[in-house]
Amino acid sequence: MCKRNLEVMDSVRRGAQLAIEECQFQFRNRRWNCSTLDSLPVFGKVVTQGYHFRHPRNWVLTPENTGYEIYLFFSLQGTREAAFVYAISSAGVAFAVTRACSSGELDKCGCDRTVHGVSPQGFQWSGCSDNIAYGVAFSQSFIDVRERNKGASSSRALMNLHNNEAGRKAILNNMRVECKCHGVSGSCEVKTCWKAMPPFRKVGNVLKEKFDGATEVEQRKIGSTKVLVPKNSQFKPHTDEDLVYLDSSPDFCDHDLKNGVLGTSGRHCNKTSKAIDGCELMCCGRGFHTDEVEVVERCSCKFHWCCFVKCKQCHRVGEMHTCR
Repeated sequence: MCKRNLEVMDSVRRGAQLAIEECQFQFRNRRWNCSTLDSLPVFGKVVTQGYHFRHPRNWVLTPENTGYEIYLFFSLQGTREAAFVYAISSAGVAFAVTRACSSGELDKCGCDRTVHGVSPQGFQWSGCSDNIAYGVAFSQSFIDVRERNKGASSSRALMNLHNNEAGRKAILNNMRVECKCHGVSGSCEVKTCWKAMPPFRKVGNVLKEKFDGATEVEQRKIGSTKVLVPKNSQFKPHTDEDLVYLDSSPDFCDHDLKNGVLGTSGRHCNKTSKAIDGCELMCCGRGFHTDEVEVVERCSCKFHWCCFVKCKQCHRVGEMHTCR
Protein backbone atom coordinates (compact mmCIF):
# COMPACT_ATOMS: atom_id res chain seq x y z
CA MET A 1 0.00 0.00 0.00
CA CYS A 2 2.75 2.44 0.96
CA LYS A 3 4.90 1.61 -2.07
CA ARG A 4 1.94 2.12 -4.41
CA ASN A 5 1.15 5.52 -2.87
CA LEU A 6 4.53 7.08 -2.12
CA GLU A 7 3.40 10.56 -3.14
CA VAL A 8 0.59 10.45 -0.58
CA MET A 9 2.79 9.46 2.35
CA ASP A 10 3.75 13.03 3.21
CA SER A 11 0.04 13.84 3.51
CA VAL A 12 -0.39 10.82 5.79
CA ARG A 13 2.41 12.17 7.98
CA ARG A 14 0.77 15.60 8.11
CA GLY A 15 -2.59 14.01 8.90
CA ALA A 16 -1.11 12.03 11.79
CA GLN A 17 0.58 15.14 13.18
CA LEU A 18 -2.68 17.06 12.84
CA ALA A 19 -4.46 14.32 14.80
CA ILE A 20 -1.79 14.37 17.52
CA GLU A 21 -2.05 18.11 18.02
CA GLU A 22 -5.86 18.08 18.02
CA CYS A 23 -6.05 15.22 20.50
CA GLN A 24 -3.68 17.00 22.87
CA PHE A 25 -5.66 20.24 22.50
CA GLN A 26 -9.02 18.59 23.20
CA PHE A 27 -7.73 16.76 26.30
CA ARG A 28 -5.40 19.44 27.64
CA ASN A 29 -7.56 19.88 30.75
CA ARG A 30 -8.31 16.19 31.37
CA ARG A 31 -6.53 13.67 33.54
CA TRP A 32 -5.64 11.79 30.37
CA ASN A 33 -4.08 14.47 28.21
CA CYS A 34 -3.35 12.28 25.18
CA SER A 35 0.12 11.20 26.26
CA THR A 36 1.65 8.25 28.09
CA LEU A 37 5.07 7.16 29.25
CA ASP A 38 8.01 8.06 27.00
CA SER A 39 8.58 4.44 26.08
CA LEU A 40 4.93 3.78 25.30
CA PRO A 41 3.53 5.95 22.50
CA VAL A 42 -0.22 6.60 22.60
CA PHE A 43 -0.48 6.71 18.85
CA GLY A 44 1.57 3.60 18.18
CA LYS A 45 3.38 3.48 14.88
CA VAL A 46 2.35 5.43 11.84
CA VAL A 47 4.37 3.85 9.10
CA THR A 48 5.29 6.08 6.21
CA GLN A 49 7.83 5.03 3.63
CA GLY A 50 10.92 7.21 3.78
CA TYR A 51 9.94 9.46 6.69
CA HIS A 52 10.90 9.61 10.32
CA PHE A 53 9.09 11.96 12.66
CA ARG A 54 9.17 11.87 16.44
CA HIS A 55 6.72 14.13 18.22
CA PRO A 56 7.93 15.54 21.55
CA ARG A 57 4.94 14.03 23.33
CA ASN A 58 5.32 10.42 22.33
CA TRP A 59 3.50 10.00 19.02
CA VAL A 60 5.87 8.33 16.59
CA LEU A 61 6.27 8.01 12.83
CA THR A 62 8.82 5.42 11.73
CA PRO A 63 10.17 4.47 8.27
CA GLU A 64 9.13 0.83 8.03
CA ASN A 65 7.81 -1.02 5.00
CA THR A 66 5.18 -3.13 6.71
CA GLY A 67 2.17 -0.89 6.12
CA TYR A 68 0.25 1.50 8.33
CA GLU A 69 -0.42 0.73 11.96
CA ILE A 70 -2.33 2.62 14.60
CA TYR A 71 -2.91 1.23 18.03
CA LEU A 72 -2.99 2.01 21.73
CA PHE A 73 -1.04 0.22 24.41
CA PHE A 74 -2.22 -1.86 27.35
CA SER A 75 -5.18 -0.56 29.34
CA LEU A 76 -6.10 2.04 26.74
CA GLN A 77 -7.11 -0.61 24.20
CA GLY A 78 -10.87 -0.89 23.92
CA THR A 79 -11.55 2.26 25.98
CA ARG A 80 -13.28 5.46 25.00
CA GLU A 81 -9.83 7.11 24.83
CA ALA A 82 -8.91 4.55 22.18
CA ALA A 83 -12.15 5.34 20.38
CA PHE A 84 -11.22 9.02 20.15
CA VAL A 85 -7.66 8.34 18.96
CA TYR A 86 -8.82 6.00 16.19
CA ALA A 87 -11.49 8.48 15.09
CA ILE A 88 -9.26 11.57 15.09
CA SER A 89 -6.43 9.75 13.30
CA SER A 90 -8.77 8.49 10.58
CA ALA A 91 -10.18 12.00 10.19
CA GLY A 92 -6.68 13.51 10.15
CA VAL A 93 -5.52 11.34 7.26
CA ALA A 94 -8.72 11.98 5.27
CA PHE A 95 -8.43 15.72 5.92
CA ALA A 96 -4.75 16.00 4.95
CA VAL A 97 -5.10 13.90 1.80
CA THR A 98 -8.14 15.90 0.70
CA ARG A 99 -6.27 19.15 1.32
CA ALA A 100 -3.34 17.85 -0.77
CA CYS A 101 -5.75 17.02 -3.60
CA SER A 102 -7.21 20.53 -3.62
CA SER A 103 -3.80 22.20 -3.53
CA GLY A 104 -2.55 20.24 -6.53
CA GLU A 105 0.12 18.31 -4.64
CA LEU A 106 -1.07 14.90 -5.83
CA ASP A 107 -1.22 13.61 -9.39
CA LYS A 108 -3.88 11.02 -8.56
CA CYS A 109 -6.54 13.52 -7.56
CA GLY A 110 -7.52 17.15 -7.78
CA CYS A 111 -10.62 19.24 -7.12
CA ASP A 112 -14.01 17.56 -6.99
CA ARG A 113 -15.22 17.88 -10.59
CA THR A 114 -18.61 16.36 -9.82
CA VAL A 115 -19.66 19.67 -8.26
CA HIS A 116 -20.61 21.85 -11.23
CA GLY A 117 -23.49 23.64 -12.91
CA VAL A 118 -26.13 25.76 -11.19
CA SER A 119 -27.38 24.85 -7.72
CA PRO A 120 -31.10 24.77 -6.76
CA GLN A 121 -30.41 27.97 -4.81
CA GLY A 122 -29.42 29.70 -8.04
CA PHE A 123 -25.67 30.14 -7.57
CA GLN A 124 -23.00 28.81 -9.89
CA TRP A 125 -20.80 25.97 -8.68
CA SER A 126 -17.24 26.98 -9.47
CA GLY A 127 -13.80 27.17 -7.91
CA CYS A 128 -12.08 24.15 -6.37
CA SER A 129 -14.43 22.02 -4.29
CA ASP A 130 -12.60 19.80 -1.81
CA ASN A 131 -12.41 16.23 -3.09
CA ILE A 132 -13.50 14.69 0.20
CA ALA A 133 -14.62 11.49 -1.55
CA TYR A 134 -11.01 10.73 -2.49
CA GLY A 135 -9.68 11.61 0.96
CA VAL A 136 -12.26 9.41 2.69
CA ALA A 137 -11.67 6.52 0.29
CA PHE A 138 -7.91 6.70 0.84
CA SER A 139 -8.38 6.83 4.61
CA GLN A 140 -10.62 3.77 4.44
CA SER A 141 -8.15 1.72 2.43
CA PHE A 142 -5.12 2.93 4.40
CA ILE A 143 -6.33 3.17 8.00
CA ASP A 144 -8.74 0.25 8.07
CA VAL A 145 -6.43 -2.34 6.52
CA ARG A 146 -4.83 -3.41 9.80
CA GLU A 147 -8.16 -4.18 11.44
CA ARG A 148 -9.43 -6.03 8.39
CA ASN A 149 -6.23 -8.08 8.22
CA LYS A 150 -6.76 -9.11 11.85
CA GLY A 151 -10.27 -10.28 11.04
CA ALA A 152 -13.04 -7.76 11.27
CA SER A 153 -15.25 -10.14 13.27
CA SER A 154 -13.37 -9.62 16.55
CA SER A 155 -15.04 -7.18 18.93
CA ARG A 156 -12.01 -4.89 19.09
CA ALA A 157 -11.61 -4.82 15.31
CA LEU A 158 -15.30 -3.99 14.95
CA MET A 159 -14.91 -1.21 17.50
CA ASN A 160 -11.87 0.28 15.78
CA LEU A 161 -13.43 0.09 12.32
CA HIS A 162 -16.59 1.78 13.61
CA ASN A 163 -14.64 4.61 15.23
CA ASN A 164 -12.46 5.04 12.13
CA GLU A 165 -15.62 5.62 10.13
CA ALA A 166 -17.07 7.96 12.76
CA GLY A 167 -13.96 10.12 12.40
CA ARG A 168 -14.47 10.41 8.66
CA LYS A 169 -18.18 11.14 9.16
CA ALA A 170 -17.20 14.11 11.34
CA ILE A 171 -15.74 15.70 8.21
CA LEU A 172 -18.37 14.52 5.72
CA ASN A 173 -21.32 15.69 7.82
CA ASN A 174 -19.81 19.13 8.38
CA MET A 175 -18.84 20.06 4.82
CA ARG A 176 -19.79 23.65 4.10
CA VAL A 177 -20.47 25.87 1.12
CA GLU A 178 -18.16 28.86 0.60
CA CYS A 179 -19.00 31.55 -1.93
CA LYS A 180 -17.60 34.60 -3.68
CA CYS A 181 -19.61 37.49 -5.09
CA HIS A 182 -18.95 39.01 -8.51
CA GLY A 183 -20.32 42.28 -9.84
CA VAL A 184 -19.90 46.04 -9.80
CA SER A 185 -18.91 47.29 -6.33
CA GLY A 186 -19.52 43.89 -4.85
CA SER A 187 -23.16 43.83 -5.95
CA CYS A 188 -23.15 40.03 -6.06
CA GLU A 189 -24.88 39.90 -9.45
CA VAL A 190 -23.20 36.53 -9.85
CA LYS A 191 -22.25 34.26 -6.96
CA THR A 192 -19.91 31.33 -7.38
CA CYS A 193 -19.60 28.69 -4.69
CA TRP A 194 -17.66 25.56 -3.86
CA LYS A 195 -17.73 22.85 -1.20
CA ALA A 196 -15.08 23.06 1.51
CA MET A 197 -14.08 20.96 4.50
CA PRO A 198 -14.66 22.39 7.98
CA PRO A 199 -11.63 23.59 9.97
CA PHE A 200 -10.00 20.61 11.67
CA ARG A 201 -10.70 22.23 15.05
CA LYS A 202 -14.42 21.81 14.24
CA VAL A 203 -13.79 18.12 13.53
CA GLY A 204 -11.99 17.82 16.86
CA ASN A 205 -14.84 19.56 18.70
CA VAL A 206 -17.41 17.22 17.14
CA LEU A 207 -15.43 14.11 18.06
CA LYS A 208 -14.82 15.40 21.58
CA GLU A 209 -18.59 15.69 22.04
CA LYS A 210 -18.94 12.15 20.71
CA PHE A 211 -16.27 11.02 23.20
CA ASP A 212 -18.24 12.50 26.09
CA GLY A 213 -21.37 10.68 24.91
CA ALA A 214 -19.70 7.46 23.73
CA THR A 215 -21.69 4.22 23.97
CA GLU A 216 -20.41 1.15 25.80
CA VAL A 217 -21.03 -1.84 23.53
CA GLU A 218 -20.61 -5.58 23.38
CA GLN A 219 -20.48 -8.05 20.52
CA ARG A 220 -23.52 -10.15 19.66
CA LYS A 221 -24.31 -12.47 16.81
CA ILE A 222 -27.40 -11.57 14.81
CA GLY A 223 -28.02 -14.30 12.28
CA SER A 224 -24.61 -15.06 10.82
CA THR A 225 -23.26 -11.55 11.45
CA LYS A 226 -21.32 -10.31 14.47
CA VAL A 227 -22.28 -6.77 15.45
CA LEU A 228 -21.76 -4.33 18.29
CA VAL A 229 -24.83 -3.38 20.34
CA PRO A 230 -25.22 -1.21 23.46
CA LYS A 231 -24.30 -3.16 26.58
CA ASN A 232 -27.25 -1.58 28.36
CA SER A 233 -30.35 -2.65 26.46
CA GLN A 234 -32.18 0.48 27.66
CA PHE A 235 -29.85 2.69 25.62
CA LYS A 236 -30.82 3.55 22.07
CA PRO A 237 -28.64 2.04 19.32
CA HIS A 238 -25.61 4.10 18.35
CA THR A 239 -25.33 5.66 14.91
CA ASP A 240 -22.45 5.61 12.44
CA GLU A 241 -21.40 9.03 13.77
CA ASP A 242 -21.14 7.98 17.43
CA LEU A 243 -18.06 6.65 19.19
CA VAL A 244 -18.23 3.24 20.86
CA TYR A 245 -16.04 1.47 23.39
CA LEU A 246 -15.77 -1.97 24.98
CA ASP A 247 -13.86 -1.50 28.22
CA SER A 248 -13.98 0.93 31.12
CA SER A 249 -11.16 3.47 31.38
CA PRO A 250 -8.74 3.67 34.30
CA ASP A 251 -9.02 6.82 36.42
CA PHE A 252 -5.58 8.00 35.20
CA CYS A 253 -4.81 9.30 38.71
CA ASP A 254 -1.68 7.31 39.50
CA HIS A 255 1.52 6.55 37.66
CA ASP A 256 1.14 2.99 36.32
CA LEU A 257 4.19 1.69 34.46
CA LYS A 258 2.54 -1.62 33.56
CA ASN A 259 -0.40 0.00 31.84
CA GLY A 260 1.42 3.04 30.46
CA VAL A 261 -0.42 5.68 32.50
CA LEU A 262 1.43 8.84 33.49
CA GLY A 263 -0.82 9.84 36.38
CA THR A 264 -1.61 13.46 37.25
CA SER A 265 1.24 14.21 39.66
CA GLY A 266 2.96 17.37 38.45
CA ARG A 267 0.03 18.48 36.27
CA HIS A 268 -1.18 22.09 36.50
CA CYS A 269 -4.69 22.60 37.82
CA ASN A 270 -7.22 25.39 38.27
CA LYS A 271 -7.84 26.12 41.94
CA THR A 272 -11.19 27.87 41.35
CA SER A 273 -12.67 25.38 38.88
CA LYS A 274 -15.17 22.70 39.90
CA ALA A 275 -14.71 20.89 36.57
CA ILE A 276 -12.20 18.15 35.74
CA ASP A 277 -9.41 20.74 35.35
CA GLY A 278 -9.99 21.86 38.96
CA CYS A 279 -7.38 20.90 41.52
CA GLU A 280 -9.70 18.63 43.50
CA LEU A 281 -10.55 16.40 40.54
CA MET A 282 -7.31 16.71 38.57
CA CYS A 283 -5.21 15.88 41.62
CA CYS A 284 -7.53 13.02 42.63
CA GLY A 285 -7.79 14.34 46.19
CA ARG A 286 -4.03 14.24 46.81
CA GLY A 287 -3.76 18.01 47.20
CA PHE A 288 -1.61 20.47 45.30
CA HIS A 289 1.34 22.82 45.60
CA THR A 290 0.97 26.56 45.06
CA ASP A 291 3.88 28.60 43.70
CA GLU A 292 4.20 32.29 42.92
CA VAL A 293 5.13 32.98 39.29
CA GLU A 294 5.73 36.12 37.30
CA VAL A 295 3.12 36.63 34.60
CA VAL A 296 3.78 38.86 31.59
CA GLU A 297 0.65 40.31 29.97
CA ARG A 298 -0.21 42.85 27.29
CA CYS A 299 -1.68 46.00 28.79
CA SER A 300 -2.40 49.68 28.09
CA CYS A 301 -3.22 48.85 24.47
CA LYS A 302 -3.91 51.79 22.15
CA PHE A 303 -5.15 51.89 18.58
CA HIS A 304 -3.01 54.00 16.24
CA TRP A 305 -4.36 55.42 12.98
CA CYS A 306 -3.98 53.61 10.70
CA CYS A 307 -4.02 50.70 11.47
CA PHE A 308 -2.33 48.90 14.32
CA VAL A 309 -2.61 48.35 18.05
CA LYS A 310 0.36 49.05 20.31
CA CYS A 311 0.54 47.54 23.79
CA LYS A 312 2.89 47.64 26.74
CA GLN A 313 4.10 44.60 28.64
CA CYS A 314 2.96 44.44 32.23
CA HIS A 315 4.39 42.15 34.89
CA ARG A 316 2.40 40.80 37.81
CA VAL A 317 2.79 38.03 40.34
CA GLY A 318 0.35 35.15 39.96
CA GLU A 319 -0.19 31.70 41.39
CA MET A 320 0.47 28.36 39.73
CA HIS A 321 -1.07 25.22 41.20
CA THR A 322 0.51 21.81 40.65
CA CYS A 323 -0.85 18.41 41.66
CA ARG A 324 1.07 16.47 44.30
